[in-house]
Amino acid sequence: MTPRIRPDLASVPAYVPGRTFPGAVKLASNEVTFGPLPSVARAIADAAHNLNRYPDNGMVGLTEALAKKLGVPPDAIQTGCGSVSLCQNLITITCRPGDEVLFAWRSFETYPLATRVVGATPVQVPLTGDRVHDLEAMADAITERTRLIFVCNPNNPTGTIVEAQALVDFLEKVPSDVVVALDEAYVEYVRPSETQRYDAIELQRRFANLVVLRTFSKAYGLAGLRVGYAVADDAVIDGLRRVHVPFSVNSLAQAAATACLEADDELLARTEAVVAERARVSAALKDLGYPVPESQANFVWLDLGDAATDFAAAAIENRVVIRPFAGDGVRVTIGDPEENDLFLRYAQTWRRD
Repeated sequence: MTPRIRPDLASVPAYVPGRTFPGAVKLASNEVTFGPLPSVARAIADAAHNLNRYPDNGMVGLTEALAKKLGVPPDAIQTGCGSVSLCQNLITITCRPGDEVLFAWRSFETYPLATRVVGATPVQVPLTGDRVHDLEAMADAITERTRLIFVCNPNNPTGTIVEAQALVDFLEKVPSDVVVALDEAYVEYVRPSETQRYDAIELQRRFANLVVLRTFSKAYGLAGLRVGYAVADDAVIDGLRRVHVPFSVNSLAQAAATACLEADDELLARTEAVVAERARVSAALKDLGYPVPESQANFVWLDLGDAATDFAAAAIENRVVIRPFAGDGVRVTIGDPEENDLFLRYAQTWRRD
């Protein structure tokens, strides 16, 4: 007899990570090229001596360090195994079968997948022509079944950000019992204009239904250790703690993230190199005639439509792995200058062909 598995899961596609090939430059997963700082590496090595013990399930040391950095009480923070686990847990604590989760599209691929896993309904609102969240349309799409809204800012995979006033106007329109998750996985790379500038923590203090999600995977370079955090109202934090998988934030991750906060200025200074390369790569692609929205993340988006899959497949033949989104475009991580030059040479060749 075949083991009994929920039959509805057969229609839920598994998450597909960025691919890699031997000898190829991987620009598919938005990883940073820098390794841990020496102080962070030492913290990881020291923590390794105690791997025979369970990690601190309360993540007390990391939570207190985050609270001090952000100026919020420790009770306003919940850490998780990457911010993606917190996305999934937010769906779990807000939704039952038949409820709706609202988000822009295209946006982070986990949103619809995790929504369908709990039997809720994903509601996708198209981005604007500039590949930015259409917050007015998203507000209009709210129904009595809406339980959770994701706003990915900067948006993955397009890299675009919203105007600050548009975000405030949107939050004012959302019913106070509907949770809004502001997913800021790439916030450290944002260099906003005056009209785009806002303080997410201050917004959370103003709107009790707002949850701010951040991660150590990107700018802090801890993608391999998986640690992120949420800042939210007591009721949301209480829910997240109830569904938290015990011991899922491992000891090495906690030690590394805490050490990163102690070297915060040094680590975030590294983002300047990425931002400079982002500007250079974007300008070069635009000069070649590619449609490239203004990115505020550590990647750029090429609006290639139906050519996206072919473009990515041909890139592999040129030793570059990028991330295609069939029918929409491709996302290209900003690597080091040599990696970016390799991609740009390929992009120039493709354009000529």
